[in-house]
Amino acid sequence: MKKLLSIIALCILASMPMAAQGGGATSGTSQTPAPADSLSMYVKNAYRAISKNLIGSAEQMLEANYKMKLGAMPEVRTFGATLGHIINSNYFYCSRAKGEAIPDETDYEMTPQTKAQLVKAMHAAVDYCSPVYESLTDETLTQTVLAKGATGPGRLVLRIQVLINNIGHNDEEYGNLVGYFRTANIVPPSTAAINAASGGK
Repeated sequence: MKKLLSIIALCILASMPMAAQGGGATSGTSQTPAPADSLSMYVKNAYRAISKNLIGSAEQMLEANYKMKLGAMPEVRTFGATLGHIINSNYFYCSRAKGEAIPDETDYEMTPQTKAQLVKAMHAAVDYCSPVYESLTDETLTQTVLAKGATGPGRLVLRIQVLINNIGHNDEEYGNLVGYFRTANIVPPSTAAINAASGGK
């Protein structure tokens, strides 16, 4: 976790404009550096990006491939079960960040779901999480929330820890989803978006 927070801090620092070379403005001109993105904006943008890829994955994969597995080991999830796992985890983390009970107790990973059901559930999970991220400020990111365990009273953690864990987990699982797309010879959503932005090059 400390390593992840350090990476975020470095990204914020890297985005800050540097002073003009040679010690600043010269020849009577002035330069007003653009404001650096805040930490809360960085977190918002990170969730916006990954949630778009997750919804795109659910929508774009053929339903016939929802039962695909990348490997014969029993613990390997199908594409559909991976989506279900992501849906469950978004509810888990975002309810912690809100300080409330999980609003949907359905186990989308273990309960058989059709493509239509999982697409709807992914939209619902993102719709639940998005306001948590969109309402963030640098101040609210550093407030504490109660992280309840399976047993015991739980412990207080920073809200940013919960929300960054959610983004990190989503990124990891999206990487797994990309493997399914490549195996099925389908361009994954993130690559399709890049190709579209570059004119298909």
